Amino acid sequence: MPVTVRDIRAFKERSERFAMVTAYDAAAARLLDEAGIPILLVGDSLGMVVLGHPTTLPVTVDDMVHHTAAVRRGATEAMVVADMPFMSYQASLQEGIRNAGRLVKEGGANAVKLEGGARVLELTSRLVDAGIPVMGHLGLTPQSVNQFGGFRVQGRSEEAAHRILADAKDLEAAGAFSVVLESVPAELARKVTGSLEVPTIGIGAGPHCDGQVLVYHDVFGITQGHVPRFVKRYADVGDTIKQAARAFAREVAEGIYPGPEHTYG
Repeated sequence: MPVTVRDIRAFKERSERFAMVTAYDAAAARLLDEAGIPILLVGDSLGMVVLGHPTTLPVTVDDMVHHTAAVRRGATEAMVVADMPFMSYQASLQEGIRNAGRLVKEGGANAVKLEGGARVLELTSRLVDAGIPVMGHLGLTPQSVNQFGGFRVQGRSEEAAHRILADAKDLEAAGAFSVVLESVPAELARKVTGSLEVPTIGIGAGPHCDGQVLVYHDVFGITQGHVPRFVKRYADVGDTIKQAARAFAREVAEGIYPGPEHTYG
């Protein structure tokens, strides 16, 4: 049976930890779905890991619809959550509702994710009223990278921690079914998790969250160069791909491939 919002809430009720992984295409979605990952996040992180941008800011609604639809075609059981990209909901409530509707109607998303606290409360409530589940996102919100002055840990001061805790409670009250906590101190994440009835999903937020999320390319060792401290690589697929590519090129150059078994008579 497909995973629903009720299932995600039930994870917390049963004190059952769960994983969320980003996905950007049908092939990755199919693999993760078959592995039993309950939530696939079509993150606007695709701007960095798929499209080669330095931040998530250039990602458009059309980009998100395109990739969400691909992930939806690849996943049959997992819940698909789509990020609302930068400036798709900041200008007006009406524009936010319309763009969220596109991600559900055209992209096939089961829910959308919004970055921020107080400024998205009304939109969260309106979307939930319209039948669109909302996942919140607090802490390091990458769409605010210019305001933060880079990708920095958030919530370290008492004032900032209090604001994140208050925003989390307000998001829950507005109807969010879960809240992502990114790059915040572990103790703050523990307090937020304990104060909410809906689950928290951590990324660089320590071990106390109800769930954990990582980027597909980071988990499987496809990302090249620096990765954040919180990333754990569970495979080195990037090195495997390079080795396979070199072997293919070598066999072509030496006339080994294609052999008789790869040739039509």
